[in-house]
Amino acid sequence: MRPTSFGNGAGFGPPRFVWVAPFRLRRFWVSLARMCGRFAITLPSDAMAQLFAAQPANDLPEGPNYNVCPTNQVAVVTGGETGRRLQPMRWGFLPHWYKKPNDGPLLINARAETVAEKPAFRAACRERRGLMAATGFYEWTKDPDGNRLPWYITRQDGAPIVFAMIWQDWTKGENPLRTCAIVTTAANNAMAQIHHRMPVILEPDSWAKWLGEEGAGAATLMRAAPQDTLVWHRVDTAVNSNRAQGAQLIEKRI
Repeated sequence: MRPTSFGNGAGFGPPRFVWVAPFRLRRFWVSLARMCGRFAITLPSDAMAQLFAAQPANDLPEGPNYNVCPTNQVAVVTGGETGRRLQPMRWGFLPHWYKKPNDGPLLINARAETVAEKPAFRAACRERRGLMAATGFYEWTKDPDGNRLPWYITRQDGAPIVFAMIWQDWTKGENPLRTCAIVTTAANNAMAQIHHRMPVILEPDSWAKWLGEEGAGAATLMRAAPQDTLVWHRVDTAVNSNRAQGAQLIEKRI
């Protein structure tokens, strides 16, 4: 195992170190490189606003959406002097130097191990952190023949999964965009059966600290969830298409 520093900065406090655990994969499956590239949201906007005690914007994306894809609009909670706000953002973080949205890689995830150091993310991780609720998310493995096998992952207790987010306004184009990315970390041993990475999942008692409402220390939250937090099941390969929609996408494959 190797130590990784999250660095220093406003809202993060002094440098802190965590152990990044090695990962294991099931014997016959190989996980795909990109993690947390799709998810499902079934919670209505008003219920989401109530969950976070946030003031909802008037232009939140409509739901439910059982196949949220990169560049889709998502609802993200932000903090501030006037309280929490639930507002729409483009999933796909745009660094300030991009002259157009497709000027570089599509940044849907930010690695916890380097988010405080990477030029694209370091200001956002200090100053612009948010929360996003999802019902569940998808991951894929491959069988020995190379077929993509989708899995749907939820909380074991049935509560919404709350992702740690960072966000940034991009103003280079004719239409300014508020953009965001999901913070990810090394998977715990249970999740490593599916993928070697997992989203940073925040419990209710951590939301205020991540939003910067309780001072420094947000870096300590960028760790894998406990082993028993998540459960998963195989779903139909229809979700392999980013155009697929409907509640049947999350149903257990028989």
